Amino acid sequence: MSPLPPLSPNASLRYDVIRRLLPDGPATVLEVGCGMGGVGARLAQRYDYLGLEPDPTSYAVAARRVGAASPSGEVRNTDLAGLADDERFDLVCAFEVLEHIEDDRAALKEWVSRLKPGGQLLLSTPAHQARFASADTMAGHFRRYDPEVMAERLTEAGLVDQRIVLYGMPLGYLLEAGRNVVGRRRLREPGADMAERTSGSGRLLQPGGRLAGTAIGLTTKPFQLVQRAFPNRGPGLVASARKPGSVV
Repeated sequence: MSPLPPLSPNASLRYDVIRRLLPDGPATVLEVGCGMGGVGARLAQRYDYLGLEPDPTSYAVAARRVGAASPSGEVRNTDLAGLADDERFDLVCAFEVLEHIEDDRAALKEWVSRLKPGGQLLLSTPAHQARFASADTMAGHFRRYDPEVMAERLTEAGLVDQRIVLYGMPLGYLLEAGRNVVGRRRLREPGADMAERTSGSGRLLQPGGRLAGTAIGLTTKPFQLVQRAFPNRGPGLVASARKPGSVV
């Protein structure tokens, strides 16, 4: 089995929150917009995993990484339209995806429709609309999410048992400042449209190899422990909620 792919510093902080909200035991998992498969490879080692990634460049990397992590893991070069009508899952994930979608209410409704009764939705977004800046524009974001807005969206989608966690205190603020510097520079160049920024966002500022990934893992570990002490502070947001009902 190949080593797990590297995570960026911010993704490493985020995954520390995500992994503590994952279900125990076997589960069927759908990840919408799996990017280059950094999280998908990790999920595929634990669950019956399917990732969807419409960008062909990111898809090719994700398919290789997920396949190396688990022979039963699957990635499709498509969006939700590539699912069969009857495909339903115990867990639907979407990490750093919702902010790229103009009609976020419709997207949430569609994701929830792919959950089995009692299934869990787990997602992440940038936090706090007041922090919207050049890095968001560079990545093709329509918005960021205040916790109360996210709670409202989840309620509108018919979800219960909500848990919303902010993460990234304090390192996430420094990482965000660095991304904003890069964003300001890139936005001075001839720009791509929103669709191109969104399709390439999963490849932005990713670590170049296993050595870099190992170094990131070691250096972010202390900050993972620090952010657990501040679950209501940070520039990133992870949300979990459940579809009413019980699995038959």
